[in-house]
Amino acid sequence: MIQSGSNQLKVLLEREEIVKAVSRIAAEIRRDYQGKRLLLIGVLKGSFIFMADLIRQLDMDIEVVFVQLASYYSATESSGKVTLVKDIQTTISGKDVLIIEDIVDTGITTTFLLEYLKKKQPASLKLCALVDKPSQHQAAVTIDYLGFSLPNKFIVGYGMDFNEQFRGLPCIYCLEK
Repeated sequence: MIQSGSNQLKVLLEREEIVKAVSRIAAEIRRDYQGKRLLLIGVLKGSFIFMADLIRQLDMDIEVVFVQLASYYSATESSGKVTLVKDIQTTISGKDVLIIEDIVDTGITTTFLLEYLKKKQPASLKLCALVDKPSQHQAAVTIDYLGFSLPNKFIVGYGMDFNEQFRGLPCIYCLEK
């Protein structure tokens, strides 16, 4: 347990568990996209550490771009309203596209992004997420590559934050106030 101001952080996933999951996901992606060029779209800011670790294990022809969406607005629950903060800076038409997401919570943001990108006519569009909280889904989301399913706890660390705090922690923690 870590104490940070009025917040307590309880370890949910140790670094070793995360490393194993990233390796497993990378192997699945390499298998499924063997011989293809893959466009990875990282969802900022939370996915950047997961995405960096994943890319280092892919050992394949990839292109990397980022998109930034907002729906939490400094709260611990999604507002349900999604804003496109930063659009991708490339054409995805006819490309094999894999979205890299840190967490799928309500599924609202992810559904928004999937629908937005489908309109750009990629050859294929799949989703990779480190964490899923299926009990929180308000929109149906298919996750093609998944690290962990977790209960409904607000989590931080390994790129995920609360008010821009805790991103750099090496493990995944449950934030308790």
